[in-house]
Amino acid sequence: MSIVIVDDNEVNLFVIEKILKRAGYFDLISLTSARDLFDYLQVDNLSPQGVKVDIILMDIMMPDIDGIEACRKLQQIPHLKDIPVIFVTALEDSSKVAEALDVGGIDYIMKPINKIDLLARIRVGLRLKYEKDWHKDQEEKIKNELDLSMQVQSSVLSEPISEKHLKIKASYLPANKLAGDMYYWHKIDEHRYGIILLDMMGHGISASLVCMYISSVLRDAIRTHTDPVAVITELNRWMLLLHKQGDSIPYYFTAIYLVIDTENKNVEYVNAGHPPGFALVDGSVVQPLTLGSCAVGFFPDIKVQKSVINYKEEIQILLFTDGIMEAIDKNSDLSLSILKQAASQEWQPAKYGAPIDFVLPVELQHEQPDDMCAVIIQAK
Repeated sequence: MSIVIVDDNEVNLFVIEKILKRAGYFDLISLTSARDLFDYLQVDNLSPQGVKVDIILMDIMMPDIDGIEACRKLQQIPHLKDIPVIFVTALEDSSKVAEALDVGGIDYIMKPINKIDLLARIRVGLRLKYEKDWHKDQEEKIKNELDLSMQVQSSVLSEPISEKHLKIKASYLPANKLAGDMYYWHKIDEHRYGIILLDMMGHGISASLVCMYISSVLRDAIRTHTDPVAVITELNRWMLLLHKQGDSIPYYFTAIYLVIDTENKNVEYVNAGHPPGFALVDGSVVQPLTLGSCAVGFFPDIKVQKSVINYKEEIQILLFTDGIMEAIDKNSDLSLSILKQAASQEWQPAKYGAPIDFVLPVELQHEQPDDMCAVIIQAK
């Protein structure tokens, strides 16, 4: 372990070195000024080589730059601010000592140096440094795992579709790296697509894990069952497998699942406790997608009701999660009114941008507490 001693008095340096070496600390660096410390730590180097220091013993009263100012500067440098600084001082001014601790020092020791006090404070400082390093390593591991999880989660989201008779586009703004919103679509046959937008209970890691679980069974459910009622019923069965006896709150999600048929020009859908989507039918009538069932995962047996929307020439469907509603206004009725108004217009990427821009001003898209997702489907 490396200990740096900073004192403009060489006698003090000699005394501290002698005490530490007798105690078994041999990796010692002795410096006579704060500027020497900055040079050693490569403070002004834009690409520091990572000099390893476990603890700094620093005198408060030094010419040019005193110990307090030196410590304050170290605290402003991310890779140096966690090095424990113990002040060594002959001052009896308690306000000066308090200032030294306020700027980031972890402890202080009075001159003349007492061997027992010095070694005890060194041990405490080194223990603190070890704990900080351990937590930093753990945070880095968690960050890397979250980054990987985010990539995996993003990989299961469907790619946009732009075909002659069908266009599907989504916007996805998670509140955290991992989220509980998910969208997915699957080509059933030449003319039919199964499309789902779901919002898992909560957000963050737990919601993401359950979301990944349901995404793994969702594909089989859509491929096996073409009827929306059967798909929602099957997903409910899988969600119930997560429940444990004694759980006060079940795992659940809300969703809209629909099958759009561009040949027969109809949309079959089930709304499972989700905010209503809006369908702009033949460019004139806005119809809400409201009927279906309760949220998926609440009860062992849920009553599922399917609805059908027919169109003659074209249809545009806007789906969204409640995070968008809350970002617009806490009043859900007002939010739905604003979203319905947006859905009454034809979405054009060149004019409106991404689907999220179609329904939510840019200034409301950041630092929101909940995940936000919007999906636009256009069939002609």
